[in-house]
Amino acid sequence: MFLENTVNHTEQFGWIEVICGSMFSGKTEELIRRLKRAEFAKQRVEIFKPAIDTRYHAYEVVSHNATKIRSTPVPCSANILLLANNVDVIGIDEAQFFDDGIVSVCNELANKGIRVVIAGLDMDFKGNPFGPMPALMATAEYVTKVHAVCTRTGNLAHYSYRKATSDALVLLGETQEYEPLSRGAYYKAVQKPVQEQLKKNENLTDE
Repeated sequence: MFLENTVNHTEQFGWIEVICGSMFSGKTEELIRRLKRAEFAKQRVEIFKPAIDTRYHAYEVVSHNATKIRSTPVPCSANILLLANNVDVIGIDEAQFFDDGIVSVCNELANKGIRVVIAGLDMDFKGNPFGPMPALMATAEYVTKVHAVCTRTGNLAHYSYRKATSDALVLLGETQEYEPLSRGAYYKAVQKPVQEQLKKNENLTDE
């Protein structure tokens, strides 16, 4: 079980915490919870998110259940180093959308004695590791994997199934575009179009 640490000013190095999982699993909500606890403890906190994420608010990190906290949108990971001055804790949301430099940025911050809390999707809609998330999980001291509930089976959901037809890797969306599915439900869903196409081809051949 993850145990939250507090900032220890006698220790030279900080650490990295990664919160990961599928869409609708509560990643951002958990990120906000940890950051608000740090703020309550009078720690100096800064929150960053990718500038492309404007779904709810341009300058706030907002969870699906409307929990929110003030943040700074940045176009690339290097900007975080430029803006992260005189802080104890840094939060980063939607880390999967950042460039690969986010890994070295987070490690440099932790090496300076800063607690870095990161939230992001561990897999894309195709079920592949998403962007820099695998490297962040590998270098983090703490990794918390959260799960949604599968909308079709009621089991734990680990996959973000895209209902929209777009094949773009980055497609911001909500319940209209995505659905959290368990492993079994996900593979049934992705195989269905293939099976339908095969059946259609068979019918055309019969004609």
